[in-house]
Amino acid sequence: MKTTHIIVLALTAATLSGTAVPVLANEKAKVPPVHVEHEDGEEILVHKGEASFYSQKFHGRTTANGETMNQNKATAASRTLPLGSKATVTNQENGKSVDVIVNDRGPYVDGRVIDLSRSAAKKLDMIEDGTAPVKVEVKPSEQPTDTAREKVEEKVDQLTPGNQVAQGDGNRNSGNSGGSRSDTVSHSGSGK
Repeated sequence: MKTTHIIVLALTAATLSGTAVPVLANEKAKVPPVHVEHEDGEEILVHKGEASFYSQKFHGRTTANGETMNQNKATAASRTLPLGSKATVTNQENGKSVDVIVNDRGPYVDGRVIDLSRSAAKKLDMIEDGTAPVKVEVKPSEQPTDTAREKVEEKVDQLTPGNQVAQGDGNRNSGNSGGSRSDTVSHSGSGK
């Protein structure tokens, strides 16, 4: 009982001090939903919220898609965007943008929609603050591979009312996100 009381006090103190508290294992972080917007006749995935960046301790660790995390490459972690997809992340405070490849899962902190490599965060000029409000856009037409394009199209179809069809009919709209079990694994962390 004393241990539980100490944990509750520590979490309360951290919350009141404004320190970010990681979500406990049995809870889910609250993240704004991904939605579909139309741009130049194309349906694109859009995710708005807060971006953070990986702590240096994650450099060299394995990401959800099996790659080695490299702080010098423009990569990112997202809980919802398909692995392997290319996303454009725009810092809404200064208008700076960077293209990243989603290769990991995370972040698991309320309100955060993407966790960037240090290189990507530097291009958005968010290193000093540690976080920034961002708009993340994923266009099917700009994907680096056919597989990534198909995964993005499937996600668009899942989120577009009226496009869903019965599961298991063989159509790309069947509800399969194109991911694998590794889509749920995360090794990401936050720079702040």
